[in-house]
Amino acid sequence: MLKKLMLAALLCAPAGAQDLWKGYEQLFRGAKYVDLSHTLEPQSTVWKGFGPQQFAAAIDPASGQAYQYAKDGFEATRYQLSTDQLGSQLDPPAHWNPNYPAIDEIPASYALRPLVCISIVDQVAKDPAYSLQVRDIQNWEKRYGRIPAGCVVMVRSDWSKRWNQPGLAAEARFPGVSLEALHFLHQKRHILFHGHEPLDTDCSPDLAGEAWLLLHGYTQAEGMAHLDQIPPRGALLITGFPKFRGGTGGYARYVAVCPPSWKFGVTVDPLRDSPLPRQSKPLRWDPEKGYRHR
Repeated sequence: MLKKLMLAALLCAPAGAQDLWKGYEQLFRGAKYVDLSHTLEPQSTVWKGFGPQQFAAAIDPASGQAYQYAKDGFEATRYQLSTDQLGSQLDPPAHWNPNYPAIDEIPASYALRPLVCISIVDQVAKDPAYSLQVRDIQNWEKRYGRIPAGCVVMVRSDWSKRWNQPGLAAEARFPGVSLEALHFLHQKRHILFHGHEPLDTDCSPDLAGEAWLLLHGYTQAEGMAHLDQIPPRGALLITGFPKFRGGTGGYARYVAVCPPSWKFGVTVDPLRDSPLPRQSKPLRWDPEKGYRHR
C-alpha cells in the first residue's frame, strides 16, 4: 500500500520536482560532504573589540533553576554572544552600509553555488601577510578554466589551522585578498562572493578590500575552515545562514559538496543519518569549559 501511495505521489508531482529528485540520486546521494565551518565555543577567535562569549544552561524562569535531563526530561543552552561577527560567518553589506541588505534580506538563492578554491599557501609560507593577486587567479584559470559567473571563490591560506590560538585575532599580519583581486573577481568574473580564513579581508590599515566590498553591496565569507579538504574546482557550496531581523552579521554553516571520488568528506548514509547514532558517552555540562561535551 505504501509503495502505491509513493508511486502515486511521484506521478502527481510536477515534472520539475521529479527532475530534481533524479538529480539528487545521480549527483548528491553519493557525493562527499565536507564541513567548512568552525565550531562555535566561548573561546572562539574573535576581534578584541567585540569581547568574549559565554555559554550557560538555560534557566526555568518560574523556578530559577537550570533545566536538567533527570528532572525535566531535557536541557537547553543560553548563549550570550558579544557580536554577530563570530566564527564562520556570512558578512552582509549592511555590516558597513545601512543602504544594503542585512542578513535576513540575503536571497535564499545564496544557498547553493559552484565552488572554486584558490590556494595561496605557498606564498603565505614566504610572507604571512600575502594577499591574493590577480596573477594568482589567472594562473588558476590557466590550469582549471575560467571561473564561472555566480560561483563562490574560497581563498585557501591555511591560517585557520591556528584557530583558537591565544592572541591570534590580535596579530597585525595575516593572509588576505587584494583590492585588485576583488575587483577582478566581481567585475570581470561576476562571482557571488569570496571567502577567506582570517577575520578580515586584508591587513591594510584602512581595510580597503572589506570597505570596497561591503560599501558597494557585496557579501563575503569570513572565518572559513578546512579549505585544505576541498578540490580546486568541481565542487558545490551549501551555505546556511540565520535570519536575525536587521542582522549585520551571520553565523554560517558552510558545507562543500565534492565528487564521490574525492578523498575527504562523508557520504549520505540512511542508517547513520536518521536516527543519529547513540554516542559512547553522554553529553555533560562542564563548568570549567563553559559548555557541554562528552
